Amino acid sequence: MKTYQYIAIVTLLITGCKVIEPNPTARINFTAEDSYPEGIAFDSTRSVYYVSSARLGTIGKVTPAGAYSVLYSDKTLKSTYGMKIHPDGKRLYVCAGDANYSKFTNPATRTKEARLLIIDLASGRKLSDIDLSGLKPGKHFPNDLTFDAAGNAYITDSFAHTVYKVNPSGQASVFGSSDKLITEGIGINGIAYHAGGFLLLDNSATGMIYKMNISDPNNVQVVKTDQFFLGADGLLLNAPNKLTVVVNGGNDKIFQLESADNWQSAKLAATTLIADRFTYPATATLNRSNVWVMNARFNELVDSNAVPAKNFAIQHAVFKPIPKPKN
Repeated sequence: MKTYQYIAIVTLLITGCKVIEPNPTARINFTAEDSYPEGIAFDSTRSVYYVSSARLGTIGKVTPAGAYSVLYSDKTLKSTYGMKIHPDGKRLYVCAGDANYSKFTNPATRTKEARLLIIDLASGRKLSDIDLSGLKPGKHFPNDLTFDAAGNAYITDSFAHTVYKVNPSGQASVFGSSDKLITEGIGINGIAYHAGGFLLLDNSATGMIYKMNISDPNNVQVVKTDQFFLGADGLLLNAPNKLTVVVNGGNDKIFQLESADNWQSAKLAATTLIADRFTYPATATLNRSNVWVMNARFNELVDSNAVPAKNFAIQHAVFKPIPKPKN
């Protein structure tokens, strides 16, 4: 019997029959030459995805059919990164700076600029441009943001290892800057607000998840996990006990963690597959209950032989549950 099976396999190989390979998950492909989008936010009211641009600074929008157009751009922008729609559904908040990949970088702004843009979604007009760079000395990389229930925005600065707060009136301040967050290079990155009164942060360099108390931001605790997530980028809180972590820099997978103790600790619950072939995934957004991820393709920006990309993809993240250990 084994002999016949062996012959059959060899015959298939010789005759050139295709080996069936798993396909990656669904993608929304769009053309935005040399933009290298990093941030993403889905607008359920207008049924459109907003995307940033680490290379050009342009803020664009993408329809579910893959049509790209510019929402906002101006000559002062170097790079735009994380973005979120305000809870009122009318405004888009965008992290803007000049950290690494901008086509328009210059010595006056590189690692010095930190801005929070507020864009009116109905008109595409800029409502506010808040300077964060004077809040703390040193290098800056405004990377991602989230909102609390009162409409306050919290912004991570990956080079200053700090979380800023911008209240509904537009007043900015340093919110949290614990020594636990300090690391070499890009540090704290993704951020998510939990209704329990705390922020969840990840750190690209250490792969750790942190819990920062809203009422006492100096109270920062490491969330105990069963593994580190080196290259952690965007965070997305799917439910009070479920967190999506986007990881890039070689791993290029999306993980989901679950916590049973209010995020003192968390267990790996599910992950995407290598076969899904994410290409430097950066941030994630929810479209109803589905997680969609921005493939930033930043690996090309450190390759001197790479031709600037024209095409990019927003990809559906489908999670495979991790089997629970048997007692």
